[in-house]
Amino acid sequence: MDDDLKNDVGDLYSQIAGEESTALGDLLAKIPGLSGYMERGRRREADSILRDTIVGRLEQVRLQLSDVHHALSRDIVLAMDYAEELGRAETRLMSLMGKIKDAPVGYAGYFDAIKVKEEDLARIYAFDNEMLVHVDQIMADVDTLQSAVNRGAQIEAAIAQLNKDVALANDTFTGRTEVMRGIG
Repeated sequence: MDDDLKNDVGDLYSQIAGEESTALGDLLAKIPGLSGYMERGRRREADSILRDTIVGRLEQVRLQLSDVHHALSRDIVLAMDYAEELGRAETRLMSLMGKIKDAPVGYAGYFDAIKVKEEDLARIYAFDNEMLVHVDQIMADVDTLQSAVNRGAQIEAAIAQLNKDVALANDTFTGRTEVMRGIG
């Protein structure tokens, strides 16, 4: 992953939480319940920005994969040989994007009624970071597939790796959802 993006996204919540001026922070501390409300809002905002970033990057990958599919279809024999597996990868990728886009905006609901422990937040942030690693791997897989199609060699292995990594990313996002449901 690009080091700048990793630093930016890895510390996203801290960046958003740190937006409060000292004077505003002092004021919030004096109004019962308001600081907790603001904290939940910052968590939701950070989660929304992170998910938008992930979906945006996956959309770029989907477009690149579509270009690869188009290039592969120039050879009818290759297109027929790999259509099913490549279609499976595209479907899984779009499914992942849909899950991430349509997931409830982070931390709302869960944090309203219960006290969240730091270790629970750490687990959620670990899943978020893992998703970024998966996105980078999927991007690399599509690059590898593009090279394989251009060379006309090792296409099957490249598609298999792509399918495997998209499935792992789906599993990771499902695990994050399960952690969110299990908090409390």
